[in-house]
Amino acid sequence: MAIIDLVRWDPGQNSGNLKNPVYAWRFPETNLSTFTQLIVAESQEAVLFSKGRMVGKFGPGKHTLSTENLPVLRSLFGLPFGGKNPFSAEVWFINRVTPLNLDWDTDNMRYHDPDYKTMVPLMAKGRYGLKVVDAERFLVKLVGTAPEFTAAMLTDHFSGALVSKTKSTLLQAMQSSQIGIKSIGAYLDPLSQSLSLSMAPFWEEFGFALQSIYITSIDIDDRTADGQHILEAMAQQSAQSIAGYTWQQSQSFEVAKDAMSNTGSGGILGALMMTGGLMGGGGMMGGASMQPQTPSANLSSQASGQFGSAQPARDVFCSHCSKKFPNSAKFCPHCGDPYKPCPRCGTDNDDKASRCVSCGQTLGNAQSSGSSDACGRCGTGINPGAAFCPNCGLKTH
Repeated sequence: MAIIDLVRWDPGQNSGNLKNPVYAWRFPETNLSTFTQLIVAESQEAVLFSKGRMVGKFGPGKHTLSTENLPVLRSLFGLPFGGKNPFSAEVWFINRVTPLNLDWDTDNMRYHDPDYKTMVPLMAKGRYGLKVVDAERFLVKLVGTAPEFTAAMLTDHFSGALVSKTKSTLLQAMQSSQIGIKSIGAYLDPLSQSLSLSMAPFWEEFGFALQSIYITSIDIDDRTADGQHILEAMAQQSAQSIAGYTWQQSQSFEVAKDAMSNTGSGGILGALMMTGGLMGGGGMMGGASMQPQTPSANLSSQASGQFGSAQPARDVFCSHCSKKFPNSAKFCPHCGDPYKPCPRCGTDNDDKASRCVSCGQTLGNAQSSGSSDACGRCGTGINPGAAFCPNCGLKTH
């Protein structure tokens, strides 16, 4: 078997490329001698192993594998001084250039978002760069018998640990700072710094120095059904905010459109009744219908003269967060907003509203104070000097 006289590594000889850089490459031959020349490039380091132990490390330059450079050869092989003495050893070349284009990502992360007060599925992506600083530790713990060790092999080998530690670090940092998904883009840099502090000791154990790690995005995970629904809801909320209408109003519009397209529902009249758009005494559409009211609820409240003990038990929509809650509550159990019921239909209204968004009933100080400027039966505001209520016809004097 021929003795190798020259050992060197040209990265262009193997599978190394910009997308999958090679961290370590093993010279294919092991038949060396004390006259073998070893050439190590400026960005490389060479490590020799023989009989299961490291016998020498060489930095950039041209080296002769003599017993003077490798005195351990005498104890391993009994080689004398001088002469061309053969021996067997593996030569590994280590790439000391730091690749900064290694991609990483996480699988689904469940996060309780402080903006929406609910669990949302997230995914994170980014890039990182590693540099081999302890060649012996790196080769012994990771490389083994493979002819080369690439960035793809590194990512695959550590995929479980990398994803687990990344998810844990990100979720803890986001939770402690109460970062919501609406503003998460402004926190990518500090989150990247937290991730770097957490991951650096992990890589040191395997002979690496973490040169950099960046988070490029944290988004709703649209690979899941929950994520797709949340993105659709966020898009709808944005459209409603820009157009200037609420979720309840959009639901009422849809009900009215369906009723108008159904000839059996009474056309426009049916649509108005289904959305609560028929107003007593004040015209048909006194305001946008946010909450459909049943005829029994309207008749009950009108018969009693005010919205009080005759109110039927049912759910209403909060004017602040748009979520349902029972009309027996004084505050919304979801957001804590006070329940401001319309005296006629019971719809929750904003405390600054002058008219009920569902039935058009006049609201305000006159309604709540019970002064002479409000109708004693229905609470409608009455202009000074009027003899009868313009809403229910009650005589004022």
